[in-house]
Amino acid sequence: MGRTAGRSPEDTRRAVLEAAGEVIRTRGLHASLDDIARHAGVSKGGLIYHFASKDDLLLELARTLIARFRADVESRLDPTDTAPGRFTRAYIRALLAPPEDEAAARRSIALISQLSTVPAVAALVDADTELLNAELLADGLPLDVTTLVTAAADGVSSAPMWGASVDAPEYRELERRLIHLTHNPALWQSLPWPT
Repeated sequence: MGRTAGRSPEDTRRAVLEAAGEVIRTRGLHASLDDIARHAGVSKGGLIYHFASKDDLLLELARTLIARFRADVESRLDPTDTAPGRFTRAYIRALLAPPEDEAAARRSIALISQLSTVPAVAALVDADTELLNAELLADGLPLDVTTLVTAAADGVSSAPMWGASVDAPEYRELERRLIHLTHNPALWQSLPWPT
């Protein structure tokens, strides 16, 4: 099957990545390049033109997912917010934003879970996580507050995987409170913790 008429190379590349995500999510990492090419509507040669190997395709799919999340966080930075914790607040907003499509959110979590079992992808994710953690730690909040609010946001972000809706009022309230805590870290630090 040749290149689909009217489809630019970038459109084809995007179609291959979308098809790879869908095929891998539903059939697992053992899905063949033929399966992915067929799902994308391209020849196997067309797929290989864009991605020399399955490993290259998996790495680029992971890079795309990471970049998408990073762009989501960046889009949630408040331009008027210059206080410590600005990046952390954008991170919370990104993770606690109700997904437009909860089924798609579940599919995305499932795909990320599968991709993370590939050693090269796991190394890529580890490197990005290290960078993200450095950005969060450099955001000007106390370590214990950063740890608390990001762990809470990370945990809630997996709720769609278990069928829970993060669009519920209690999650909007949690988001509001976590963000409030980033503006007032002394609230957390002033609690009467046992010694």
